[in-house]
Amino acid sequence: MIVDFLMILLYVILGIIGTLLLCVIFLIISSLFADRNKFYEKESKFFRFLLTYSTAIASVILRIRLNVKGKEKIPEGRFLLVSNHRSKFDPILTWLCFGKYHIAFISKFENFKVPVFGRIIRKCCFMGIDRENPRKAVETINQASKLLINDEVSVGVYPEGKRNYEEGLLPFHNMVFKIAIKANVPIVVITVKGADKIHKNYPLHHSDVIIDVVEVIPAEKVKTMKTSEIGDYVAELMSKNLGVQK
Repeated sequence: MIVDFLMILLYVILGIIGTLLLCVIFLIISSLFADRNKFYEKESKFFRFLLTYSTAIASVILRIRLNVKGKEKIPEGRFLLVSNHRSKFDPILTWLCFGKYHIAFISKFENFKVPVFGRIIRKCCFMGIDRENPRKAVETINQASKLLINDEVSVGVYPEGKRNYEEGLLPFHNMVFKIAIKANVPIVVITVKGADKIHKNYPLHHSDVIIDVVEVIPAEKVKTMKTSEIGDYVAELMSKNLGVQK
C-alpha cells in the first residue's frame, strides 16, 4: 500500500513538473512573435491572457497571499492608476489583481530586456520611458494618453519614477499626471504593502501583500487641477494610508 501511494505521488509530482515545463516552453515560443523594441498601439488579448495566468501561477509558487481592499471604488471605463513603488513585484501583483482592467504600465526600458516577459508585456501595450530625455518622456506621455482615449487599456505609472528602498515616498515626477488630464480620465490611487518582503520570506514563509485602493479622483476634478496640485494631493493620500511622512 505504501509503495503504491509513493508511486502515485511520484507520478503526480512528475505530471506537475512536466506541465510546468510545457507551459514555460509555450511561453518562450509565443514570446518570439513579439518585438520587445516596438510600441504596440493595440493590445493582444492572447498575450494578456498569457501574462495574467502565468503570473497567477507564479504567485502561487512564490507563496504570495493577496488582500485587495477598496476594489469597489474603481469606476467603469479607463483610468490612470498610480501607486507607491517598493518592490519589483509591485507591477506584477497589480496587473494580476486588476486583471479585468487590462493595465499597461509605463516602465524603464531595461524591463523589456527581461527574457520572455519583456516581449509579452510589449504586446500588452506596456511603454518605455526615457527618464533622462524630457522630449522622449513627453512622447511616452502622449502614447499613454492615446491608449486611454482609444479605450485600449488603462495605464499604470509610478510617480516616484523608480523603486524606493526607504520608508516614505520619493519626490514625484508630476508630469505623469498629464496623462489623465490629456485623456480626461479619473486617477485611481492605490498603495502596495508587503511586496518588498517576498524575496526575504521565500521559500520558507508565505508573504502577505495588501493592495489598497485609497481613492479615485474623478476626471472632472483632475482637469481643474495643475499637475503639481495633483502630485501633492496624491502624495498626501498615499502617505496617510502608508502611515509615513510625506
